[in-house]
Amino acid sequence: MSITNEIKKEIVAKYGRNENDTGCPEVQIAIWTYRINALIEHFNVHAKDLHSRLGLMKMVSRRRHLLDHLKSMSEERYQDIIKKLDLRK
Repeated sequence: MSITNEIKKEIVAKYGRNENDTGCPEVQIAIWTYRINALIEHFNVHAKDLHSRLGLMKMVSRRRHLLDHLKSMSEERYQDIIKKLDLRK
């Protein structure tokens, strides 16, 4: 599932330091989370789509690595993004 430019701009505006900050870990994690949630909705309709499920696992792994990197840089920023994106129950 691709992400449109409008949605990406909204995510950058919400989680970035400025409107052109697409490289910070918080923005990258938010973009991956949006894509993961869209793919999970896809699986509600297409439960047997195993090829996309492999892509989902890769996306989750990439987001996990970004979260680990952010946690090693700043515990406060890590906790903030976890809370904002509601990643932990």
